Amino acid sequence: MTKSITLKALADLIQGTIVQGDPETVITGLNSLSESLPGDVSFLGNAKYAAQVAKTQAAAVIIAPDFTERPERIAFIAVPNPTLAFSAVISYFGHEKKSRPPGIHPSAVVSVSAKLNAEKVHVGPLAFIDDDAEIGDGCIIHAGACIGPGVKLGLNCIIHSNAVIKDYCQLGERVVVHSGTVIGSDGFGYEFVQGRHVKIDQVGIVEIGDDVEIGSCTTIDRARFGKTIIGTGSKIDNLVQIAHNVVIGPHCVIVAQVGISGSTKLGSYVVMGGQAGSAGHLNIGDQVTVLGRSGVTKDLPGPGHYTGFPARPLHEGRKLLAAPGLVPGLQTKLKALEARLAELEKRLPG
Repeated sequence: MTKSITLKALADLIQGTIVQGDPETVITGLNSLSESLPGDVSFLGNAKYAAQVAKTQAAAVIIAPDFTERPERIAFIAVPNPTLAFSAVISYFGHEKKSRPPGIHPSAVVSVSAKLNAEKVHVGPLAFIDDDAEIGDGCIIHAGACIGPGVKLGLNCIIHSNAVIKDYCQLGERVVVHSGTVIGSDGFGYEFVQGRHVKIDQVGIVEIGDDVEIGSCTTIDRARFGKTIIGTGSKIDNLVQIAHNVVIGPHCVIVAQVGISGSTKLGSYVVMGGQAGSAGHLNIGDQVTVLGRSGVTKDLPGPGHYTGFPARPLHEGRKLLAAPGLVPGLQTKLKALEARLAELEKRLPG
């Protein structure tokens, strides 16, 4: 059934204030500023899209209180954080999430020594839970997920289809692991002996704090000994590689295709942009932001922004990144100077 909501009810839903427009205006959908149709609501979460407000067909736009370029034909709701507020709009108009009732699917394989309350967890088709695993109440283990021996899941975790949590790893409460991710693979450890790469045993675990979310096809290696640690509240994107004995502090954001080498330690509130990488055995301080495609080769004190390879403080790194673009102009100037010098040399006596 198609949903609709009045402007007033929408403002109440997102705890905003109508600063322009008829409270009884009916909103029937949502979209981006550039793709909205009459009846839709949109939002301005980034100032670089401000010019699109004048062109949008949306009936209403959610804005920050300081945005003043408001065409009369559009209704506006002001909130402190338009991006966050729009999440509530998405929840209202979006598809209802399928409920996952408690119980164990007949095709799932659950060890008799696993500890879980079948009336308080959901285990999907073909999921596997190995010996001595402990599954907290409220957990949802989707189809085909694999929970290894001795694994511990806290309350209300969600393990999506075909994710793998390997031997003895520990997850806190409300951890979300998306499809294809592997937690607890062996760390990449070898010694070159007599012409061969000899594998070094990896006997540690991965420990993940509360409220961590890990995207699809990410790998987090177990420690050689001790723990690889992901701190409370950290968010890890798809296609990330975290090596053995890495420690990621609380509330970090690790974006797609980041690689962090072994035994590197990140403080709290660190951000690593897409395709950034870090060498091993380094310390990255609190509130450091490493911009995309940067390479960290030495310790970075925080707070601060870094870019380039090797990663340098932002103002310095940007100058170095811009330098190659200046070369063609410098070559032209050099050729002109050479021509002038040659002309002057011709004028010299004898």
